[in-house]
Amino acid sequence: MTGKIIEILKEGHIVIPKILLQNYKKLKITDKELIVLIYLLGNNEFDPEKISNDLNIKLTDILKLIDSLTNKDILKISVKSGKVCEEYINLDELYNKLALTMINEKQEENKTTIYDIFEKEFGRTLSPTEYEIIGAWQDNYPENLITLALKEAIYNGVKNLRYIDRILTEWHSKGIQTESDIKKEREKHTKKPKKEVFDYDWLNEND
Repeated sequence: MTGKIIEILKEGHIVIPKILLQNYKKLKITDKELIVLIYLLGNNEFDPEKISNDLNIKLTDILKLIDSLTNKDILKISVKSGKVCEEYINLDELYNKLALTMINEKQEENKTTIYDIFEKEFGRTLSPTEYEIIGAWQDNYPENLITLALKEAIYNGVKNLRYIDRILTEWHSKGIQTESDIKKEREKHTKKPKKEVFDYDWLNEND
């Protein structure tokens, strides 16, 4: 693969988007398809024979690669209208996919993970063991419930995972899944029992 790219670069300068090299596999682009795409970045004329000769790849293989890239919505063959209709490779779909990849990566970078929330509340970095425990919780409990259990522990002035684990176990046994369920459970424990009022007739009390 490297040799092919070097051959292309020697023929002239082609600007290859770094994000394409980093993410082509995520777009399900094969190594051979990538070589064709890199070539087309510098020359979008749809001339299968020329592409075949320049890349030293069989014409039948070039046609298969272009067909595969078309089916993957990476490129499409468009027609220039004029005196003579000419076909060319349109890479707009590729750029759209790369733009979406960049947006998603940026969102992932800015996304606050549950581990970040714990570290912020604890005021320190989590240990590897604590990472494993929280990861195990995620296999058994919804993430929002874990966050609520953390808030409950902080509310009670406790900052350790063992206490939070007890909270999650208790909530699970009681079927608590949402913040609304937690509020209802709290109300059960905060309701004061009604004082019993004795019906006593003091006026007619016998001496």
